[in-house]
Amino acid sequence: MAVPVNVPASPVRPVSARHFVRLKLRVMGNNFRGQGWRVALFLVGSLVGLWFAVGGFFGLAAPGLAGDDRYALLVAAFGGGLAVLGWLLLPLVFFGVDETLDPARFALLPLPRRTLVKGLFAAALVSVPTLAMLVALSGLVVTAGMFGGWSAALVAAVGVILGLLVCVASARAVTSAFATMLRSRRVRDLAAVLLAVLAALLGPLQIVGLAALQDADWDAFTRVATVVGWTPFGAPWTAGIDMAQGRVWAVPLKLLIAVVTIAALLAWWSRSLESAMVGAASAGPARAKPGLTGGVVAQLFPRAAGWLQRDRFGAMVAREARYWWRDARRRANLITIAVVGLFVPVMVNLGGQGFTIDSEQGFNPVGETSPVLVSLSMLFVGLLAAVTLANQFGFDGSAYAANVVAGVPGRLELRARMTAFSLYVLPMLAVVAVVVALVIGEPTWIGFMAGALVATYGAGLAVNSFISVLGAYSLPETSNPFAMNSGAGVVKGLLTLLAMVATGAIGVPMVIAAALLGDAWLWLGLPLGVAYGVGAALLGAYLAGDVLDRRQPELLAMVTPRR
Repeated sequence: MAVPVNVPASPVRPVSARHFVRLKLRVMGNNFRGQGWRVALFLVGSLVGLWFAVGGFFGLAAPGLAGDDRYALLVAAFGGGLAVLGWLLLPLVFFGVDETLDPARFALLPLPRRTLVKGLFAAALVSVPTLAMLVALSGLVVTAGMFGGWSAALVAAVGVILGLLVCVASARAVTSAFATMLRSRRVRDLAAVLLAVLAALLGPLQIVGLAALQDADWDAFTRVATVVGWTPFGAPWTAGIDMAQGRVWAVPLKLLIAVVTIAALLAWWSRSLESAMVGAASAGPARAKPGLTGGVVAQLFPRAAGWLQRDRFGAMVAREARYWWRDARRRANLITIAVVGLFVPVMVNLGGQGFTIDSEQGFNPVGETSPVLVSLSMLFVGLLAAVTLANQFGFDGSAYAANVVAGVPGRLELRARMTAFSLYVLPMLAVVAVVVALVIGEPTWIGFMAGALVATYGAGLAVNSFISVLGAYSLPETSNPFAMNSGAGVVKGLLTLLAMVATGAIGVPMVIAAALLGDAWLWLGLPLGVAYGVGAALLGAYLAGDVLDRRQPELLAMVTPRR
């Protein structure tokens, strides 16, 4: 008897969130199979996460263990608020987000968007950072239970779970939204502005916090904590404390705020998830750009690289320059350099001056900024700019095979990559020097500040050339520029720390010169810094190029993603 082809032989089981969790665990297990170094890094990351989790647990449980409920609300509001802020910003500027289950892999499957969002959200909860955060924030349950009994502890436990969901949902929604914007070059400026606004909020908060700590006005802290407790940053964490302190009416309202926040974040994530599955943002029909003259070779070179000769070195520089501008993952790193590199030195030097709050005159600077302190801040910016190249071959992935087959000399390739990257970074460093000098009121310091930046940046290029050859790792094949493979976040953190320490050690002579030369450093800083940085970069390319020539096949295997 014939069976109609449109009738399934057995009932189809509906897809639920547990299927995504099992799939993530299966993929993680396959990625670890035969990769002992990945297992070791995963264990190291788990131990580090456990160490931070235990420290956070006792910090949040301190008011309850000490038996003093005056600071319970402060600890809950500020501790929980910093946790949410960290989940918002750290994936964008440092660690990235785990993309073991790439949404693009589900593009051809007939899955409803709601099912996909719930499944990916459930899979995102199965991670070491999430479990470590749960352990750390459980200290709020202890604090609430010590002051309000089991009922307050139960409310605090519900609040902690909701707060953890807020953290994970915010990280996913923000990274997915920025990934969508960065894929469309029409709105990359908007992405840069939004990132700058998020980073700029840290500066005023730092100034206000330092001034408030000097005055030690705990009543003002309590008022701020009360306001934070009614926002999504603090509502879920302070519900248990409100229950313990007798404000029972506030508990359902704050839990409702948390639930509404989670729903809004998941809805936001759902809207950007479709474009992440497609892998491109709609930007309208392509239009021919006016003013393109010359042949194909002439059009390959961007305007900033038009001075290059039309040879092998020039072609590689032009190619890398276009990659840094058009590739969303690379462009995200450039935005990070621009934002963090500008705001960190400004706040470090303003923090070095110090501030007091006066009811009549407002903020008043105290103390002076010295050239040595400025040179130290420039040291940080320079090494931060160069650390992006610690995994420069990982951006290429399997496409690096073309260079291996063509037999590109290692020294030539590293010099070309340095030059292309510097076309974008050096103007940023110049802007940083000018802005910081104007902010601190010392425009005559622009020269030595630029010299310190170039010196540290050149030293960082040398260090990261070796690290990129010896410690490369693969990046997931996804359109999300903030995505990382399982365990790759630990690798990125360790390599970044190693690169920053080594670059800082090489850049210390510039700080010593600033301390020894005194006023002469204001005039000698620029030429000495440029000579030091260029020499260090060329020497690093020369030495690391020989290593690259010997390790090209191994490097290709390291940066090729496993499917």
